[in-house]
Amino acid sequence: MIVVDTNIIGYLFITGEFSNEAENVFIKDPHWAAPLLWRSEFRSVLAQYMRNNTLTIDGAAEIMESATQLMESNEYDVVSNQVLELVVNSSLSAYDCEFVALARDLGVKLITTDKKILKDFPDFSISPVEFVK
Repeated sequence: MIVVDTNIIGYLFITGEFSNEAENVFIKDPHWAAPLLWRSEFRSVLAQYMRNNTLTIDGAAEIMESATQLMESNEYDVVSNQVLELVVNSSLSAYDCEFVALARDLGVKLITTDKKILKDFPDFSISPVEFVK
């Protein structure tokens, strides 16, 4: 099992710059986990694609359903105090710290392309390229 951030989930379902990396991560470990927050963040990503006419509402709904099916048994609440502790010791948002907190709690790596997360929490995070090596 690994924790993935919302961008990695997005790259798996929406073709883009890091889609191949996300697919390789999925091939190496298809047991993805995330905090429940991923759903709201992912809906925001889909909203951007709808607003720039890259996705229709039906297409976005279909992608959301597929992503939800992938993640549904591996979504977690996180402990607020743990998230706030990570915020104090980093330059990250509370949103980003939710993913770090979950990886730490589960004792697994967070797969992310976010340079700030990789810099601030190298013990708990790894890039998709490094993970697949």
